[in-house]
Amino acid sequence: MKSDFIVALTQLAAERGLPREIVLSAIEAALVSAYRKDSITANQNVSVKLDPGTGDVTVNILKTVVEEVTDEQTEITLKDAKKFNPEVEMDGTVVTESMPHTAGRIAAQTAKQVVMQRLREAEREIVFMEYEDKEGEVFSVNIQRVEPKQVIVALGRAEAVLPISEQVPIERYRSGNKMKVLLKTVERSSKGPELIVSRADTLLLRRLFEMEVPEIFSGAVEIDSIAREPGSRSKVAVRATQDGVDPVGSCVGLRGVRIQNIVNELHGEKIDVVEWNKEAAIFLANALSPAQVMKVELNVDDKTATAVVPERQLSLAIGKEGQNVRLAARLTGWRVDIKSNVEYEAEVAERAVKEAEAIATGAVAVEEPPVAEEPVEAEAVAEEPVATEQVDEEVEAEPAAAEEAKVETKEAPVAEIKPAPVEEPVVAPKLAPQPAPVREPVAAAEKSASLRDVPEAIWTIRRARRSVSDSDEPGQIRFAEDIAGLRGGVTASRRNRRRDDAAATTQPEAPKRKTKAGKRRR
Repeated sequence: MKSDFIVALTQLAAERGLPREIVLSAIEAALVSAYRKDSITANQNVSVKLDPGTGDVTVNILKTVVEEVTDEQTEITLKDAKKFNPEVEMDGTVVTESMPHTAGRIAAQTAKQVVMQRLREAEREIVFMEYEDKEGEVFSVNIQRVEPKQVIVALGRAEAVLPISEQVPIERYRSGNKMKVLLKTVERSSKGPELIVSRADTLLLRRLFEMEVPEIFSGAVEIDSIAREPGSRSKVAVRATQDGVDPVGSCVGLRGVRIQNIVNELHGEKIDVVEWNKEAAIFLANALSPAQVMKVELNVDDKTATAVVPERQLSLAIGKEGQNVRLAARLTGWRVDIKSNVEYEAEVAERAVKEAEAIATGAVAVEEPPVAEEPVEAEAVAEEPVATEQVDEEVEAEPAAAEEAKVETKEAPVAEIKPAPVEEPVVAPKLAPQPAPVREPVAAAEKSASLRDVPEAIWTIRRARRSVSDSDEPGQIRFAEDIAGLRGGVTASRRNRRRDDAAATTQPEAPKRKTKAGKRRR
């Protein structure tokens, strides 16, 4: 009997994966509950002692030491307690008697339930203690079952939950499949420890790089930042902590073997590995790969940047639905605006024009005060005696010109000092008599013209020469046929001339070959 109990105890501990001490404490607690249900020890404080070596069970009744007893089943005076234990003190407990460990059917059923419950609690506590310090680590799990809003996976002896918020949209989960997950959180709950795993967390990508790239695991290469859109694309910024180490090449591996293993684990998710740089402009240019950046302008105040790319790579820099520039902004921490070189040059030219206009406006505004003072200086110059005498002489020669000169003198006195206006009265008399000799003969000729004075040559009508053989004077009408030829108009004469010229100049053609095609054409 005893040996059977010990064998059963050992087997139970092995099946549950629990230490024997925990199983013994669970059985003792179950026996205490069972004896409390028994009619003999009802409403009494009972303690059970189980010997792991022999399997003997000892049931003791405990009472509390008080000054005045109100319940004889649970309390005892100090004087009576000294009889059982001389060292007992007030408010202590003392074992008053022992009783057999036999129990009824109900007590046995209760003990069984308590044992199972205590063992489950012990298992949950062990699971919690095991995974409490392993948050952020990667585990290989098997999918047990797929539910509408979560996936249950087997994580060692425990079950973990993959909620829908931590799933990758493009992945399909089936029972029995294996995959790697990140242990995100470990929490206590009424049903035991709750383990939450993730497939979409950025830390999973970092841990996969540490597993596949020895340089990252050893610290020769560090991952500075990661931007990820699960299932679609990710960008990883790396830098070397040792001289002579290529950070990007170390992560990619020979022929891309290392990075390909990570891509396969993430079911085809694209990964861009870029080199980190302390210069923000260079880092931004690297982050926008695979597009080639021509120029980057930074605004440190509001932390915005403008990247200029070739016109043909504008869509590549922006990415599908803005994905590439969005990941670059999250990777660098800057707000990025993408522009083509054509658009950027147009904006620069427009900005230059505006700046030039602003400078010109500012220059005019600066010159306004001296312009207002010019009339005062001009009036002083106009009052000089030499200039006045010259103008007076010109006024006597031509009164009308003098009046215009006076008006101009009042409006712009500075212009009178120049010698150019002095020469104007000299030129005017020379131009005035020129039209007189030309117009008078013409008018006389018009008055004397008549039919008698017309020369004979005017009646001679020029006509087109009809042929080369015409020996008469060309263009002279002498016969009726000449007039009849002109009735056809210019078109008829030109047509006849072309025929005559062609007949005189062309040579006889070679005889044509008689072919079927020629007959058909004829």
